[in-house]
Amino acid sequence: MTESNSRGDELEPARKSAPADRATSGPFDDAEANPVRPYIDLGGIKVLPRDGLNLRLEVEEQTKRIVAVGLDYAGSTLQVQPFAASRSTGLWDETRAQIRDQVRQQGGRVEEREGPLGAELLAEVPVAGDEGQKRLARFVGVDGPRWFLRGVIGGAATSDPAAAEQIEDLFRSIVVVRGGAPMPPRDLIPLKMPSTPASA
Repeated sequence: MTESNSRGDELEPARKSAPADRATSGPFDDAEANPVRPYIDLGGIKVLPRDGLNLRLEVEEQTKRIVAVGLDYAGSTLQVQPFAASRSTGLWDETRAQIRDQVRQQGGRVEEREGPLGAELLAEVPVAGDEGQKRLARFVGVDGPRWFLRGVIGGAATSDPAAAEQIEDLFRSIVVVRGGAPMPPRDLIPLKMPSTPASA
């Protein structure tokens, strides 16, 4: 089961954290996705086009490799990154603890709460170069069969329930393409430029 929420269970420190209906409602493994849907292929993930969706690729300066996909939709932003994981253990519990520490070290505030996707973090993060300013961000994550999908939500979806529902639906429509090559857990699954235009 993916749903065990027992905090004090020392035998399973790296349980998988995912909604109970993940396999049918997403985020999907490539083997679970509908093959006839017109996905935008970004390598490690596939995104379903929808009206008003703008897609950005975030590139690492030195290596020129794509390290994240940014999706702007319905007044909100969603940054996603797919990582390799083992078949039996998840990464979200450990990753959440690391994010919590990072936000606090930067002088931000963070609280853990239960959301539609499971455990998530709501954080007030200091804005770089803007003294005293903070922005709200939601950190979400889902452990899949051999992958982990991390999302950072900004904009209206941090506080407006209707906008949040739209962004959560977008997150859940993503397909993760883990591939068959051996990869150490926590390695970023390679992303690539789409072969078709991301927007009409």
